Amino acid sequence: MFEKLEAMLKRFNELDGLISDPETVKKRELWQSLVKERASLEEVAEKYSAYLKTEEEAAVCREMMDSGDEMAELAEAEYEELGLKRAALIDELKILLIPKDPMDEKNVIIEIRGGAGGEEASLFAADLMRMYHRFAERLRWKVEEINLNETELGGVKEAVFMLNGKGAYSKMKYESGVHRVQRVPETESQGRVHTSTCTVAVLPEAEEVVVDFNEKDFKIDTYRSGGAGGQHVNKTESAVRITHLPTGIVVECQDERSQIKNREKAWKVMNSRLYDYFRTQKDKEYALNRKTQVGTGDRSERIRTYNFPQGRVTDHRIGLTLYNLTDFMDGDMFEMVEALQLYDRNLKLGDVAE
Repeated sequence: MFEKLEAMLKRFNELDGLISDPETVKKRELWQSLVKERASLEEVAEKYSAYLKTEEEAAVCREMMDSGDEMAELAEAEYEELGLKRAALIDELKILLIPKDPMDEKNVIIEIRGGAGGEEASLFAADLMRMYHRFAERLRWKVEEINLNETELGGVKEAVFMLNGKGAYSKMKYESGVHRVQRVPETESQGRVHTSTCTVAVLPEAEEVVVDFNEKDFKIDTYRSGGAGGQHVNKTESAVRITHLPTGIVVECQDERSQIKNREKAWKVMNSRLYDYFRTQKDKEYALNRKTQVGTGDRSERIRTYNFPQGRVTDHRIGLTLYNLTDFMDGDMFEMVEALQLYDRNLKLGDVAE
């Protein structure tokens, strides 16, 4: 850990010299990249410099303590304070050394699908969609609908939408997986509790896919939209379906009346799905080695149970149970999200050795 910190501090000091060099200033793109690199190292450099200063002050205190004069007692008290400060700085440095997910600040695309449980699963999928919408509203994020396939009873077979907001992926990435609900369905006449499931996928919005492909890899179809929309639905082929033939990934969009807008949204989702697909392939070995890490688990894994009779929601990855299910379903997910972020950070701290 300290070798890495020494190297980062050395590089930070080198950058100070390079950025102020008149020859570098003339090369605008190079200068901008160096300024950006310096900014990324600044917090670590400041904390590590503070740590080194603390070590120097502690060394002076040790000398005074060994001298045996009248200042030894004061030096001992100061040495203890410096020890606490040193420990706190080490903890902060460990956190700063945790590799940052480059996608954390991205917008996200949420995909919700009803699973086992028939119509009740579709109804719960609609509840999950509303829950995420309300969570976004509380954070003043923008919700952009992409595709919605509803059932006659108001449930959702599939919902795809985007959440636009600062740090959206850093908060939402832990939602990927199977969500299980235990409750008495509205269609149940005998009051029996049923168990149903929904799957949620969270994809960071990808600006571009760093893979080689050509137009022949894609098949684009247009068709008439279904669902609500009046006469327009039956007259215009505004809905768009894009298929990536090598992977079999299919994206549909029929939210907009304009085929052009639907095509733009469909490409945006396809771009993110392809990015996620190839990133998952690349990180497969890492994921197998860190099965317990939240945020990188298999989407087929059951991650959470919503028990309506008992008014509780339980996240199985971290063993956290909250008894505020009504508020939780209304978008008050903050305690759960913060607990998942903390758990993930603590797991990653185990990779940062002194």
